[in-house]
This record gives sequence, C-alpha cells and structure tokens, in this order.
Amino acid sequence: MARATARRPQAVLFDVFETLVRLEPLRARFTEAGRPGHELELFFARTLRDGMAYTLAGEAPPFRQVAAAELATTSGHTLTEEQIEHILDGFATLPLYPEAVTAFDLLRDAGIPAYGFTHGSAKVLESILDREGLADRVVRVLSTERIRSFKPPAAVYHWACEQAGSAPDATALVAVHSWDVHGAVKAGLLAGFGTRLEGALPPVVEQPHVQAERVDQVVTGLLEL
Repeated sequence: MARATARRPQAVLFDVFETLVRLEPLRARFTEAGRPGHELELFFARTLRDGMAYTLAGEAPPFRQVAAAELATTSGHTLTEEQIEHILDGFATLPLYPEAVTAFDLLRDAGIPAYGFTHGSAKVLESILDREGLADRVVRVLSTERIRSFKPPAAVYHWACEQAGSAPDATALVAVHSWDVHGAVKAGLLAGFGTRLEGALPPVVEQPHVQAERVDQVVTGLLEL
C-alpha cells in the first residue's frame, strides 16, 4: 500500500545483499572450511551489527575487514586466514535474484536510474553484474566504504542521494531489511520494503511508502506513486 502524498522517485537505490544478491550459496563455503552451514546467518548478522557499532563510535573499517574478524569470532578462531579469504571471495560469485533483473528492467523502461547501495566493496556487485551481462542496468554502485560508514545513519542516505544527484524526497531505497527501510524513511527518502526475507514489517519500523513480497513488485509500487 502506498502513501497518498508520495511521488514517483527520480532515482532508486537498491540494497545489495539479500535484496539483489542471494547469500545462500556462501553456505557451501562454510562447510568446505569444516564449519556448520548455519553459521552463515550468525556471521552476517554480526558483521552488520559490529559495522554499525563502529560507525556509531566514529568510523567503520572496510566491510571485508569487519567480515573477516566476524568469521574468526563465529568459528571460535578455528579458521585459517586462507579459509577466511576463501569464504569472503565467495561474495563476488553470488547470484542475483531473478526478480532483481525484472526490477532493473522496469526502471530502465520508465527512464529512472538505478544504483546499487552497499556496505561492501562496489567491485562485488559490479563483478556480479558484469558476469550476468547486466552492467548497463545500474548507473553506479555506491559503497559506504567511501565515507567509512555503514547504514543506517541519515548522513549515509543523504550522501547516496548526493551521488545520485537527486533530493532525498525524490530518491527511493529498496531493501528487504526492515532496519534499512526504517533508516531511509527517517532520513526523508521514499522507501520500498520487500517482505521476502522477514515475512512482515515489524511494528517498531517506520512505515515505508510501498510494501510487497518481491523486489520487482516493490518497484512496480514505486512507479505507481
């Protein structure tokens, strides 16, 4: 359901991990390293948590450094440096969700630029898009590493809007993480929440402008504002 006062965005920012890109294939790299596959979720949650904590403390290290430290901690410091690198290298090999391609096509047909918006290295999504032959669907991948921060401080979303050349109230964030949607709304952006990952919007989260199960359905809703 869309807010009546919202207008169609002039630019759309896409969160990357789990919104555009599937993390599930990383699980095999955990088991190859002798770790249980269920550590994937704990590792990723800890990486986001501590990246946000470092941001609150002042500046965040690069995503890969934070992720390497969390892999060591989550494994009980049993992984070798080579095993940690092997798992982290897997990020660049991850597949896109099919609905992400449809979402890109919808925006391209509407003449609205799409941007990747990630905590991680821009090269990760760029390599995935190149491999899939979709590099032309995204104008640019914006990495918060450039400003030594993780989402969701308002300044991070405002920085992304500046990079996209659009005002916050004319820029939409699309994400399947409710905390990311909450941050975008609090920063004055339009927001579209895909419920695919969490199932529903938690009651403590600011209401997004559009909600739907899949990312392409979210984009359709944003285009109808």
